[in-house]
Amino acid sequence: MNKRSIIGLVLIFAIFVGYMFWVAPSKEELAERQRVHDSIYKAFNDSVAYADSMAKVQAELDSLAKAGDTTAQRQMQMNQRGDLGVFNASTFGDTVSIVVKNEKMNVTISNMGAQVREVILNGYSTYDSLPLQLITPADDNMNLVFSTEESRVINTRDLVFVPYLEQNGRLTELREDAELEIADDESVNLRLRAFVGDSNGLDKDRYVEFYYGFGGDYYNVDFDITFHGLNKVIRQDPYMDFEWHNRMNRQEKVDASAKGSRNRNKDPEKFYSSVYYKSSGDVVEVGRGRDGDKQVKTKLDWVAFKQQFFCAILVADSSFENADLAQVTRKDAEEENYLCDMNGTIGLTYEARQDYVMPMGFYFGPTKYRDLRAEHQGFEKMLPLGWWIFSKFVSRIFIIPTFNYLETFNWNYGIIIIVFTILLRLLLFPLTFKSYQGTAIMRILKPEMDALNKKYPNPEDAMKKSQEMQRLQKKAGYNPMAGCLPILLQMPILTAMFMFYPQSVELRQKHFLWCDDLSTYDSILDLGFNIPLYGDHVSLFCLLMFGMQFFYTWYTMRSNQGQASMPGMKFMMYFMPFMMLFMFNSMAAALNLYYFVSLSLTMLQMVLIRRFTSEKKVRARMAEYDNKHKNQPVKKSKFQQRLEQAQKMAEQAQRQQNRR
Repeated sequence: MNKRSIIGLVLIFAIFVGYMFWVAPSKEELAERQRVHDSIYKAFNDSVAYADSMAKVQAELDSLAKAGDTTAQRQMQMNQRGDLGVFNASTFGDTVSIVVKNEKMNVTISNMGAQVREVILNGYSTYDSLPLQLITPADDNMNLVFSTEESRVINTRDLVFVPYLEQNGRLTELREDAELEIADDESVNLRLRAFVGDSNGLDKDRYVEFYYGFGGDYYNVDFDITFHGLNKVIRQDPYMDFEWHNRMNRQEKVDASAKGSRNRNKDPEKFYSSVYYKSSGDVVEVGRGRDGDKQVKTKLDWVAFKQQFFCAILVADSSFENADLAQVTRKDAEEENYLCDMNGTIGLTYEARQDYVMPMGFYFGPTKYRDLRAEHQGFEKMLPLGWWIFSKFVSRIFIIPTFNYLETFNWNYGIIIIVFTILLRLLLFPLTFKSYQGTAIMRILKPEMDALNKKYPNPEDAMKKSQEMQRLQKKAGYNPMAGCLPILLQMPILTAMFMFYPQSVELRQKHFLWCDDLSTYDSILDLGFNIPLYGDHVSLFCLLMFGMQFFYTWYTMRSNQGQASMPGMKFMMYFMPFMMLFMFNSMAAALNLYYFVSLSLTMLQMVLIRRFTSEKKVRARMAEYDNKHKNQPVKKSKFQQRLEQAQKMAEQAQRQQNRR
């Protein structure tokens, strides 16, 4: 590496460091971020403390219930929840859980707060073969907050609702825990009511109702909140707050050294998890891969708690008024499978009527693009399909439909990836042909290029050498710029593929060869210790990709004399495979398989093009060019003239410096 290359690398590093300092937040911004984080953290700690205290109270209530001491049980509940005025009668009662099972999921509804207490998705399991729990049991999963005319603040999580099963227009009270299984063509409707009442009993003509409607083969749940006969009981505020919270569990395998990391390569599940919302037609993320909060002051269509492959979405029938959304990672969480907490306080419109309904709905399911799009709510826009608009367009129009079509053949997903990569390389071949042909021509011109390097060894002759090389390449029909446009045209496809594989739920827990899950890394050796930036395991598909990329770099560097004669460029080209080895060791095996097959096909195309690029034809073209332009002056574009002028000025400056 010569002096200029070293200076260039030092300058690049200095520019990079300077840029990092330039974009670094100020002390005031850091202080504000810390304040926001502390406030979120405190709010969630309060929520956790509330859940813990409620668990202890519930344990005591259960013991009192077993002893048959209903008076002490009622007094304890009222002491815990405070004086709720007209809703005091709904602070007492036995807790009942109703489990509704259909083909897609098992949903547990608790009459304590009428909450969705747990959701388990059927047909899926965690990386360690446990049931996949999308909604985690907690006492603060759902809560509606409103005020009465008596100036009492009511939290529905403190109310004991009476559950009813609706069948053919008739209501049957469920007094004990129940399991309800739904066939494909059936439905189940649950109505949970918190009645107004006092010591004399419940007033069943006035109540708050949470309605849940289930189908037999859907991820959707109808959800309505109804106020019946409460227009003179509830304060006539125009809005109410609906609090929705969930503790997100880890569902995927992760490098042990990566938990809590913001590096997408090390912890993709964390990176692809975020709170999302749709407002004014745009889908916005609150903080993908990191803690964050957002105050949305405009109307919203829906709010989603999304993980890498699964999501829970609350959808408004018309719109929500506003929302305070947050994603936070509790530092004191000791559970091994803990990922983060997601929370939303959502503004609902209220009108004081005899009967007022707030229509909503839930979606609990995988983030499969086809299923999300079928909902016609814009759910599919949560999926990050690329950084550019062209990448997203390519994913939606070509990559996803083609992949879904190949699925219909019922092949192994590893075979689908290989076939899909072959089709993609064939599609891109017209764009890459000129570039590969150019490398073949440069290989033929190697003797002449070597001769020019010997003829002009001095730096002050760099312009003459460059002109001679350009003239030689032009005679042979090689255009150095011919490879730039194809690369630019390929970039949207390459970035789309990079984003597609790590978040394709279709690949989750699908095996291929030695790999038991194409959606995560394929470890063939657990090291037992962590290598910084690399991880604690060895991925075989990543090693294969690294070997093929290193061989590809060596093969192309042999033919490209321009790059081979630049030590700095040569170092960077050989450094790239090692950088990819560290970056992709914890990435999805499907992505490494794709890159390995793609590089192998690229190598095959290059070898075939070189073999079928005739040296005789190239030499004949050069001779024909010489005869045609023998007595004609070489025409130069204005850009070439300016470039040569700049080179001459640089040479003069170099000579003057050498004389000094």
